[in-house]
Amino acid sequence: MHPASGAAVLKNLLLPRLATTAGSAMLAAGDDGNRPASASRWVSRWQACWRSGAALALALAAALPAQAETGVTDSTIAIGQSAVFSGPVAATGNNYRRGIELYFDQANKAGGVNGRKLQLTALDDAYDPKRTVENTRQLIEQNKVFALIGYVATANLIAAMPLAEEAKVPMFAPLVGTSSIRLKHNHYLFHVRASYKAELARITRQLAVIGHDKVAVVYQDSVFGKSNLETLAELIKAEKLQLVASVPMAITATSAADVAAQVKQAAPNAIVIIMAGTMTEVLIRDVRGAGLGAPLYTISVGLADAKASATRLNGALRGVMTASIVPSPSLERYGIVKEYRKAVRASADAADNYTVLEGYIAAKAFVEGLRRAGRNLTREGFITALEGFGSLDLGDFRVAYSPTDHNGSNFVELEMYNAAGNLIR
Repeated sequence: MHPASGAAVLKNLLLPRLATTAGSAMLAAGDDGNRPASASRWVSRWQACWRSGAALALALAAALPAQAETGVTDSTIAIGQSAVFSGPVAATGNNYRRGIELYFDQANKAGGVNGRKLQLTALDDAYDPKRTVENTRQLIEQNKVFALIGYVATANLIAAMPLAEEAKVPMFAPLVGTSSIRLKHNHYLFHVRASYKAELARITRQLAVIGHDKVAVVYQDSVFGKSNLETLAELIKAEKLQLVASVPMAITATSAADVAAQVKQAAPNAIVIIMAGTMTEVLIRDVRGAGLGAPLYTISVGLADAKASATRLNGALRGVMTASIVPSPSLERYGIVKEYRKAVRASADAADNYTVLEGYIAAKAFVEGLRRAGRNLTREGFITALEGFGSLDLGDFRVAYSPTDHNGSNFVELEMYNAAGNLIR
C-alpha cells in the first residue's frame, strides 16, 4: 500500500485504542470530580499520546512497501505485444518488434527505467484478429502486463481495443494509421506514427501539383484497405482529381495479372497502392510486367523490406514513390537516427530499415512516459505523464500528446525507391 493510505489504516486501528486507554486512565485519576489538576495532567498526557500514535502510524506506513500496479515489481515492468510474426505480412511485425526490443535493450543496459528493467512478451497473431483477441486476453489476464505496445493492422487493433479498455490497460504505438480509429478520442490508446490520411493527403497533393489527375487505386481486400480507400476517395475529390478505377486484391494473392489488366483498361496516369506486405511486391511485378508505365505510389506499410523486394523485382522497384512516416534510417543529421544507428551497430541483429526505426522511436516515446511517471508507477500515472508531453522532441522528431489528443507525430515525406531498394528524395 502507499504510505498515505497505510497511515490512514494504522491511524484508524491504533488511535482509538490509544484514546480509550488514555481516557480511561484520566477518568480513573479524576472520577470524584475534585482533582482538576490531576485531570489536566491526564488531558496533556492523552494529547501527547495521541500525537505519538499518529507519528507512529505514519512511520510504520512509510516503512511498508508501496502496493505495485499490475505488471510492475520492484525490479521489472511487464509489457505485452500481439502482432503478425508469420505469414505474408510477417516482415512488418518482426521488424517493428525488432525496433522496440532494440530500444528496450538499450534502456535496460543503462539501468532500466527508474530502476526497473523492461520485459516484453510478444505473441504471434498471424494477422488474424481472432488470434489477436486471444493473445490480448492472455497478456492481460495471464501474463498480467502493465501495458500493451506495437500492435499491427487495423482489424487486429479494433478487435483488441475493447479488452484493453475494459481492463484499463494502456495501448501504445500500434502500427496502424487508419483515420477512423483516431476520430473518437480513446483514453487508453496512444499513437506515434502519422495517420494514413496524412500520408494519402501528401500523395494526392503531389498528384495535383504535377497534373496526374486520373488515379487508379489497388487496395487490400480487408478492413484496412476498404477504410483507407474511402479516405483516399475523399482526398481525390478535394484535390479535383478523378478516380478512374478501384480494384481490390486478396492478402494472400501470388498473382496480380487480373488486377493489372483491370487497371490498364482504366488508363490512369497514376496508381496508388493501399496494401501491406508481399502483395505490394506482387502487384508492382505484375503491373510492370503488363507494360503499365504510370507512376506507382505506396503508403508507408507497403514494403516492409524494400531491399529484399528490390532483389526479387529485378529493377522494377525503380521509380516507385512511397510516403515515409519516419526519417531515412541512414540520415544521421536527425538526432534520433544518429542514436538509432549507434544502437544498431552495437547489436548482433542485422535488421535495419524504416520499420525497425519506427519501432525504436515508438519505444523511446514509451520509455519517456514511464520515466516521467516516476518510481510509484501506475497505469493512470503513465497516461497522465504521456498527456503531459505537449510537443516532445525525441531527436529532431516530435510527438505531441495532451489530455484530448493522443495522435503523436505528423511527420510525412515522399521518397522514391531506386533499383536497389534505397529511398532517395
